[in-house]
Amino acid sequence: MKHRPQVGRTTSAELFGELVRQLRIRAGLTQDQLATALPVDRSLIGHIEAGKRRPDPEHVKVFDKLLDAGGLLVEMCGKVDWYSTHPAHPDWFKKRAEMDAKAVGLRIWHTQLVPGLLQTPDYARALFTRKGLSPDQAEARVQARLSRQERFLDADGPPLRLVLEESVLYNVVGGADVMRDQCAHLLNVQRTANMVIQVLLAARKETPRPTTSLSLIVLPQGREVLYSESVNSGHFVNDPSVVRDAGRTYDLLRTESLSASETAALIRDVMERYNQRDDPRTQHGDMAQEQLQRRQRRRLHRGSPRIPRRRPRP
Repeated sequence: MKHRPQVGRTTSAELFGELVRQLRIRAGLTQDQLATALPVDRSLIGHIEAGKRRPDPEHVKVFDKLLDAGGLLVEMCGKVDWYSTHPAHPDWFKKRAEMDAKAVGLRIWHTQLVPGLLQTPDYARALFTRKGLSPDQAEARVQARLSRQERFLDADGPPLRLVLEESVLYNVVGGADVMRDQCAHLLNVQRTANMVIQVLLAARKETPRPTTSLSLIVLPQGREVLYSESVNSGHFVNDPSVVRDAGRTYDLLRTESLSASETAALIRDVMERYNQRDDPRTQHGDMAQEQLQRRQRRRLHRGSPRIPRRRPRP
């Protein structure tokens, strides 16, 4: 009697992928046709159906409509444990990932790149690929990064306050399409109640700013930790005086930055230029300068004395 080979436990992600595959076949669509409808590369559909890739929630809505699933795919996607395996964080980063899992608040200042908590899968994938990781290694890192995002992208998640250096928007990672989608993601998440994103314009040269990114992590019971990074190394500071100084620095950066609505307008403009395949670095000056001038005019208006106007007598 022949023994059947042992088969590994089927994950919820694989079950979801099989559901997508069966519904696609029932609808008479090929992977190519489904990919064209999004539009995405056909390989992404294959990865999703194999349970190897977490689909974008917006893509799931399109799947549900095209495949006439009546809301089933959207509902099932929310129940899938996409990160049931141990996240592939590098050893030096695991402590930070553990803190993110229990943080009750974050204040972040970031230079050069969008922080990992707000990166799209393609943006993160491009970063890991250019570091020389193999496709499998890069994908494992991407999934690990996405696992950290879940609780912060929920409207009821911990408050996340982010100040970006303006250059982050023009530092091209993965090409124009990736940057366009990354800008769209920033605009989308900024609409959630727990998220505030601001940009510090390069034109504000008089504003002192840290040369490296930093995070102020608020833990349960109100304890706050300062985190920063160097090459392949994370640094934690618990000294209250140092953390307090970092908090003051962050508050100054936030005050000198564009408001959330002004930031959204700037990101929307940059996204449109990526959509048109323009280099936003060559044309962003006017937009940024206009935002700065508006902010300065408001400050002057608020600070000027109020002079009562004489009303004509009846």
